[in-house]
Amino acid sequence: MSELNVATPPSTAPAATPPLHRLKTLRWSAIATAAVLLIACVAPFQLVPFHTFQLAMAMIYAVTLLGLNLLVGHTGQISLGHGAFFAIGAYTAAIAMEHWDTPYFATIPIAAVVTFVLGFALGVPALRLRGLYLALVTLAIAIFLVPLLKRFDGLTGGSMGLTVTKPTPPAWTGLAEDQWLYFLALATTVVSFVLVAGMLGSRVGRALHAMRDNEIAAEVLGVNLAHYKTLAFAWSALLAGVAGCVYTWVIAFVSPDSFALTLSITLLAGLVVGGLGTTWGPLLGGLFVMFVPSFAQDVNKAAPGVIFGLLIIAVMYLAPKGLAGLVTQWTQWLGHRVRKGKTHAH
Repeated sequence: MSELNVATPPSTAPAATPPLHRLKTLRWSAIATAAVLLIACVAPFQLVPFHTFQLAMAMIYAVTLLGLNLLVGHTGQISLGHGAFFAIGAYTAAIAMEHWDTPYFATIPIAAVVTFVLGFALGVPALRLRGLYLALVTLAIAIFLVPLLKRFDGLTGGSMGLTVTKPTPPAWTGLAEDQWLYFLALATTVVSFVLVAGMLGSRVGRALHAMRDNEIAAEVLGVNLAHYKTLAFAWSALLAGVAGCVYTWVIAFVSPDSFALTLSITLLAGLVVGGLGTTWGPLLGGLFVMFVPSFAQDVNKAAPGVIFGLLIIAVMYLAPKGLAGLVTQWTQWLGHRVRKGKTHAH
């Protein structure tokens, strides 16, 4: 008997759809993001100028931590000198405004380009280093930057630093100076988070995560380790430089002592406390870096560092995955309780 070759009809099964729990997670994430943005837009009209200034500074630190999170949390590399890139961005903006009369909006691309190039240059020798060796190299940068800034008096102002003019709000906005600076910081933060989210959701993000999880396996799969490592350093430095530029707008003053080694250590601690490799970690870490040292100073003026350190230990003990992980756990618990209540009601 001859065999009958029957053609298989094309599949009419519907395309795969995301799991229900994933859709709910995305929905709640969108709601939370919209709520945070709404609160952020209303806040400067309800707060006194000093608190508005504090929130602007928290967002500036959040952008810096966003870059550090890209390098440490999503790529698996470590940096103990990220405060140096923050300082370079701040000084680039201050020098451009003070010596070259550059409009303040034009200082952002200048600071971004300078720090991107420097970050890329650091990423090249970092290809041969990892772990503690890489940490020591970045630490050395943070250590020698301060005396280097003090050496060039004519350009950087030396130990006295540079004082610049704060951006004035356009008349059509009707905003006070502190509110205008706040919204500049908010706009920078929103744009930075959107750009990084787009990057992490693309092929670049998948390559960075693969490299973080297992470099050998990532290379076998075709990931160019050298390219993505230098890219991560460059983008991380760029974000810190942009944050430093906005810092100069808000503070209107830069000095070497503002960017001491303790800044880099505090930034890394803030990221770990906020949540490594998480979406909300840099924002929570920025709030931690801004407000917790002030709180520690108020509690004990003689030894604020002790209080600050104890608070970090307490947070790490209560939330090993950072504040973002703790919020996620609470949200999941609350969602479970709500679903359980609905089930009992039926």
